[in-house]
Amino acid sequence: MHPLIVPSSLPYSLPPFAEVDDTAYLPAFEYAMEEHRREIDALVAQDGPITFENTIVALEESGTALRRVSTVFWSLISAHASAEMRAVEKDIASKLSAHRDAISMNRELFKRIESLYQNAPELNPESQRLLERYREDYRRAGANLSKSDQEKLRVINARLAELSTAFGQNLQADANEGVIWVDDAEELEGLSTDAISAASVAAESRGKAGSYAIPLVSPTLQPALASLDNRALRERLFKASSSRGRRGNANDNRALIREMVALRAERAALLGFETHAEYVLADSTAQTPAAVEALLRKVMPPALKNAEAEANELRTFMADQGVEHALEPWDWDYYASKLRARDHQFDAARMRPYLLLDNVLTKGLFFMAEKLYGLRFEERTDLPLYHEDVRIFEAFEENGDALGLFIFDPFARESKKGGAWMNSYVRPSALDGAKPVVANHLNIARPSDGEPALMTFREVNTAFHEFGHALHGLLSDVTYPRFAGTAVPRDFVEFPSQVHEMWATWPEVLENYARHYETGEKLPKEILDGFLGTQSFNQGYDTSEYLKASWVDFKWHMLTGEENQIEDVYAFERAALEEVGAQNALVPPRYHSTYFAHIFAGGYSAGYYSYFWSEVLDADTVEWFEANGGLNRKSGDWFREKLLSRGGAEDAMTLYRAFRGGDPSTEPLLRRRGLSKN
Repeated sequence: MHPLIVPSSLPYSLPPFAEVDDTAYLPAFEYAMEEHRREIDALVAQDGPITFENTIVALEESGTALRRVSTVFWSLISAHASAEMRAVEKDIASKLSAHRDAISMNRELFKRIESLYQNAPELNPESQRLLERYREDYRRAGANLSKSDQEKLRVINARLAELSTAFGQNLQADANEGVIWVDDAEELEGLSTDAISAASVAAESRGKAGSYAIPLVSPTLQPALASLDNRALRERLFKASSSRGRRGNANDNRALIREMVALRAERAALLGFETHAEYVLADSTAQTPAAVEALLRKVMPPALKNAEAEANELRTFMADQGVEHALEPWDWDYYASKLRARDHQFDAARMRPYLLLDNVLTKGLFFMAEKLYGLRFEERTDLPLYHEDVRIFEAFEENGDALGLFIFDPFARESKKGGAWMNSYVRPSALDGAKPVVANHLNIARPSDGEPALMTFREVNTAFHEFGHALHGLLSDVTYPRFAGTAVPRDFVEFPSQVHEMWATWPEVLENYARHYETGEKLPKEILDGFLGTQSFNQGYDTSEYLKASWVDFKWHMLTGEENQIEDVYAFERAALEEVGAQNALVPPRYHSTYFAHIFAGGYSAGYYSYFWSEVLDADTVEWFEANGGLNRKSGDWFREKLLSRGGAEDAMTLYRAFRGGDPSTEPLLRRRGLSKN
């Protein structure tokens, strides 16, 4: 029997990675789905009164084997996928979709839930919310549709699952094929020594020792663009990045996008919504497309105005430097970094030796968690790993009580998707006594053997962000797995993680982790002051690229069935940006549609606005922490008690108001982003 079918005997039910056979996933899925079907059939066939325990609690407890198999499989598809797993991914996506539909559209099961809801027994608040959420989940899944409409929905869901899988696989393949190859190290002038070393390691790992490889990361803007002196190489890198998924090869995603948005619109109409955006947002804190559109239209014009002012500053700077060519998208970050160095006496390369990965982890992330929440982390070297890069830490409360496991996977590799993310292997709950097992994944360039793993500050900030997600999972204290950790609305889930970014630059934390990797010397004050002085630098660009991507996502998913005859993906994207005056090519969207994995291969369709929406809460909360003494247990424990620990057990904004004492103000965010008139 596949080792994931049965409960793990390892501490905290950690998956037995060393025992997992990649060729055995498919039969494991099939066995687990069949077991889940039997559980649901038995639930529906029960005689006697319908109760909360024999219906809702039984649903919570069903499908445990399938959950174990699915959790490990989909986690490793992102973190360390083999060719065998990729083959299974294509085969299993539509089968899992059909399985989910068979349960969520089970009319007899929905009748039990509806009967229980209409004749609600006396329940505690969390149990009442669980009943309401299951009812809403099943309604949104089409449980109350006619049989013919349910059949249409099944076909749509299965096809969307196939398309999403294909999009993600195409993107990873195209990114791997689009690696920028360099034969002469002189072409890499401007890159730091460790960045050149990482390019050498990346080439060697791809079978081309002696050459240099610059792999493509997720966003349009590639890190090397900030420092490469070779303009032709910068242009080649930028164009490779921005053309992913639309090069006319086998990995082209344009046809997939057209079909996906059409099917999403069709599904929304079947479920009684005018657009896919309306369907998604009805289950968010924003609630309506009008609310999202109002936010984006409010902040887009000042952000674009700031970006244009920044472009003019760059043009002036280039002229002063005797540069004769025009400013192009592949020049922006290069000259912005030089302008920043001149105006703020800050050179990002001087900061890297003080950002050692291990220090950031143990003296930054773990130190912050200790000061705020009283947590302590100890490395476990006795537990199985899925890759040699991975480290596992056991988390403890201040009183010594065991809390859970934290898995840390920092380096980029071909088997790993781009970007950074958190996932949960074990969901904690009082119902089954499970403790959390959570993981963070980054994509830092692997150094040469014996060389230090140094980070950029952007990577440091990302590490704090993802660790915020991990803490949301680790500190969960709910009764039901359905509400554990990050199981909150999409436009709320980024809020706690964004708040934790503040600690990356908090003096006490920064001083603790920002130490020279060779001497242990603290980050010199002049470098720190220069860095802090750049925090509002280039905000017009950063805000605009994000808002452009959010707007493109929004417009794709505001299409109705009648409007969905899109012939040219990029013509649609250009028209969407022109509608809000955002067509300036110098600032491309953070993601063009064909490599926008968040919305076409992830869970953010009609929801990429969420980062900005959550940042309203984040900025307001940062001001609260600052007003309450910053890094201290009293503030941390309050944030933990009122918000982090509650997961989805209460309405998201109810939790926020309980923590903050009222509704959030938008003004802190506008000030942070340079969009305030004050």
